[in-house]
Amino acid sequence: MTSPLEQKKIKIAGPSVVTANRTWDGIVVYRTAAKGWSVDLSDAAIVRNSDEAKALLAESVADDVGAVGAYIAPVQVDEEGKILPGNLREQIRRTGVTIGSQAQV
Repeated sequence: MTSPLEQKKIKIAGPSVVTANRTWDGIVVYRTAAKGWSVDLSDAAIVRNSDEAKALLAESVADDVGAVGAYIAPVQVDEEGKILPGNLREQIRRTGVTIGSQAQV
């Protein structure tokens, strides 16, 4: 992962996406191949090497549509092509914190 200010450190270890938060409501958004933003991770453009990642990140940073702090995040693509967050941090950003509790007997 990297921030726009650290673009020289971009290393891609697997499939990744560009993600950010919308400034007016904080909702997590993902950069699409159509050069837009979507709240649906399945719409995200997947990058698989550092050149693709740098290009998508630069395009996202230059795009002033209310998304702030664009950066590259890892994802997993399952056998059926479903895109899932690639680490716990991104899972929490996407779905929020969930804490299981023991049932009262």
